[in-house]
Amino acid sequence: MYLRAVHADADVRTLRDIIRQYPLGILTTAIPSPTKSYPLIQCTHIPFLLDLEDEMSETELGVLRGHMARSNPHAKAFIEALEANPAAGGVLEQEVMVLFNVPVHHYVTPKFYVETKPKDGKVVPTWDYAASQVYGTAKIFFDSKSEETGSFLAKQISELSDHAEANIMGHKGGETGKEPWKVSEAPDSYINLLKKAIIGIEIKVDRLEGKFKMSQELPEGDVQGVVDGFEKMGTETTKQIAGIITERRELKKAKAAAKASA
Repeated sequence: MYLRAVHADADVRTLRDIIRQYPLGILTTAIPSPTKSYPLIQCTHIPFLLDLEDEMSETELGVLRGHMARSNPHAKAFIEALEANPAAGGVLEQEVMVLFNVPVHHYVTPKFYVETKPKDGKVVPTWDYAASQVYGTAKIFFDSKSEETGSFLAKQISELSDHAEANIMGHKGGETGKEPWKVSEAPDSYINLLKKAIIGIEIKVDRLEGKFKMSQELPEGDVQGVVDGFEKMGTETTKQIAGIITERRELKKAKAAAKASA
């Protein structure tokens, strides 16, 4: 990920929040296929869970858990590589990367640059967006006869469903009156059959990078012009992105003030 200093965000808590709010990550790998059966570079959209030992920690990177279809060529490349190297214990030699995108993003027209455009016209369009990017070491649970794989997949399926039902769908039961769907509602025989059709993925996070490209590199007048322009457009997306731009502007000011007083 290209990270200009003005756009980079190294706050681990913020980047972990992105993963939990928008858990559909794009897992990307570069794994050579000894048989030339699979592409070197592959990517797959996977919803992930982020495990932490200490939820209050400001520095812990955590562990990602996910699963994918065994029939996916990506999964087959994992299995081929690991079967060729039994001593690896299910751990891929190559580093893996997962990209989590904040779904609110938008084209920025130069017409919003009310400070710079009238002065010299030296403006061009851009795109505002935000993302969190994870690098780490992946362990693959692919032996369907293994107790370890069975335990991992049972935990993964159940906890991912619980997380999505509660935090994405808002099905929290109790006073909300919206009861969450539970894996236990499906027949055990059906779940056991499905477990044989998937593999588990556990990624120990080694690096966590983040980017908020939200017009904060612009002069103050242009930033306000972008905020005003998006708010006037009046869509749900433009209202949300105007809010994020405002938040990032205030954060930039706070950091500058703290640095000046240090």
